[in-house]
Amino acid sequence: MRLLTLAACAAAILSGPPLRALELPQAPTAAAAAPADPGAATAATQSQDEHVAPAPPRETMPDMSYESMAQMMQMDDRQRRGALLIDQLEWGEADGAGALNWNGQAWYGGDYNKLWLKTEGQHFDGTTRDADVEALWDHVFSRWWSLQTGARHDFPEGPARNWLALGVEGLAPYFFEVEATAYVGDAGRTAARLRAEYELLLSQRLIMQPYFEVNAYGQDDPQRQIGSGISDFQLALRLRYEIRREFAPYLGLAWMRRTGRTADFAREAGESADAVWAVLGIRVWF
Repeated sequence: MRLLTLAACAAAILSGPPLRALELPQAPTAAAAAPADPGAATAATQSQDEHVAPAPPRETMPDMSYESMAQMMQMDDRQRRGALLIDQLEWGEADGAGALNWNGQAWYGGDYNKLWLKTEGQHFDGTTRDADVEALWDHVFSRWWSLQTGARHDFPEGPARNWLALGVEGLAPYFFEVEATAYVGDAGRTAARLRAEYELLLSQRLIMQPYFEVNAYGQDDPQRQIGSGISDFQLALRLRYEIRREFAPYLGLAWMRRTGRTADFAREAGESADAVWAVLGIRVWF
C-alpha cells in the first residue's frame, strides 16, 4: 500500500510543471546597509536647506523717515559722538635730566564731519617747550582718508606763533597711520609736519608701536631756535600692555635729532643736537 502511494506521488510530480528554486532573503551587506559617505548625505541636506529661498514677508515695510529708519536699524551715520585719546603721557630721562611729554587728541562729531583738537608738548627743567594745540575741522573724503583744516597755536619757551593748517590723515597701505600737515603763519612763515606709526600686535594685549616724525620750516626763526629746512626728526619705539583696551601702560626708547640751522642754534645755546631717552608712560582713551 505504501509503495502504491509513493508511486502516485512521484507520477504527480513528474507530470506537473517544473519546480522553481526557493529564493531565500539575503542579509544586506555593510556597503548596502550604510551610505558610502555618511557626511555626504547630511551635507547635501544642509546645502539644500540653506539654499531654499525664504518665505516672502507677510507684511511690507511702510514708508518712513530717515530718523525712524535709523532708529529701527540702529545705523544712524549722522549721530554725533565724542572721544578723548591721550596717546602719550610719559616721563622720559636723558643725560640725567627728566621731562614730562604729552600727546593727545579729542574729537566730536558724526561719521563724516568732526571737530578735532590735538595737542603735544614737553615740560622740561621747569619750562614748557615745543608745545602746541590745534583746532581742526575733519572731513572724510574717501574710505581711508580725511581732510583736516583749521588753526595751530604754538606756546613754546619763546614767542608764540599762530598758523593756518591744511592736511590729511588716514590709513596708508599695510596699515600705517599717516598724518601730513602744511602750515602758513604770519610774516610769510611756512612749516610742514609728517608723522607715521604702526601697531604690531605681538599678542592680543601686547603691542609694539614704532613712531616717526619730521618737521620742516620755510625760514629761520632765531627767537625759537628754529632754522629753515628740515629742523628735526624723531624715531621712537614703544611697547604697551593693554590691561584694558582703554588703559595701557608702556615703556619705550626715543631718539631725536636736530639738523641744519636748528642744530646750530641748539649748540649755540649749549644744548646737544641729538638726544636719546627712555620713557615710561600710559595710554588712555575714553
